[in-house]
Amino acid sequence: MTYSTTTASEDLRSRRKAAAAECTRWLSGRKAPVSDSLRALAEAATEEERDGYGSGGEVELLEQEVAELLGKPAAVFVPSGIMAQQSALRVYADRAGTQRVALHGLSHFLQHELNALEEVHHLRIERLTSEPRQPRPDELAAIPGRLAAVALELPLRDAGFVLPSWDELVVFAEACAERGVPLHLDGARLWESTPYLEHSLAEVAALASTVYVSFYKGLGGLSGAAVAGPEDLIAEVRRWQRRLGGNVYTLFPYAVSARNGLRNVLPLMGDLHQRAIELAAALQSTGFRVFPEPPHTNSFRVYAPRPAEQIEVTAVRRMEATRESTSGAWQPADVPGWSFVELVVTPDTLRWEIDEAAKALGELLED
Repeated sequence: MTYSTTTASEDLRSRRKAAAAECTRWLSGRKAPVSDSLRALAEAATEEERDGYGSGGEVELLEQEVAELLGKPAAVFVPSGIMAQQSALRVYADRAGTQRVALHGLSHFLQHELNALEEVHHLRIERLTSEPRQPRPDELAAIPGRLAAVALELPLRDAGFVLPSWDELVVFAEACAERGVPLHLDGARLWESTPYLEHSLAEVAALASTVYVSFYKGLGGLSGAAVAGPEDLIAEVRRWQRRLGGNVYTLFPYAVSARNGLRNVLPLMGDLHQRAIELAAALQSTGFRVFPEPPHTNSFRVYAPRPAEQIEVTAVRRMEATRESTSGAWQPADVPGWSFVELVVTPDTLRWEIDEAAKALGELLED
């Protein structure tokens, strides 16, 4: 029985992958074909000299742009967000003379990095909370002793892309400052967060000592990330980037695609957030439940009153029949008999009418 269930699941994943490759419309996120990505990269490239081991060329221009957008003195491009953030926290720990860092229990550091902070950098993790919400100042105050840094993920993806309010964020930042602990923003989706926070990137970044941003999520870049902050601290992050093997021979393709995303996708973040709010409201009236309600960013969770294995079969069949992709794979929810998926509103989503999108997803609730 276990073998047959596993085989059926693998077959369904294979069918989804094959159907996705044939899709011509995407409601929620997509990976562009390799040929399209390379063509866009060539069109976006400038006449700048190619960087050498991450120095000069498009990489330097990208770092300058990010530093200016975030209102920080300096920024460094790193090919991996995991490497970027680990380097920043390691610098804080070395400076503070303590290995203790405070994190949310659902943060990317603890959920998706194979315990690297402890295994590689020997940092000690203090959990602010593991509740599916942003942490509070009283939870920081409840952690005794000296801390090297506090990291705050904006938005908290594994809680459902949840953000604090602007006032809550300010109060938390002030609590860190009063304690004398550097605040590091895990801003993998910070670009997408400003419409809800109703403050600019620079105003958000001003609340923290350092800020990490990603280029391949909301901006659609090939890969890569940046850390912005004081010049001396960023210089130390560069040293850790070298130690961890992150300054490869050239990084210009990643920098070109990141700059392209800053030019073409960043200005759309307000529109994407508004479309997420409208789509979430329509889905609520179609039989789904969404969280958060309304969405805090362009991404949110959609819950369906059907078991994951059933709705996933329906979703794949619909993809095969219509060549339309409505979402990623459905997963079991905490409530038995329910399932959920992360819906990510992208520029492709803007090509769908709200009623049309709600109808397409509503078909997944039918037998």
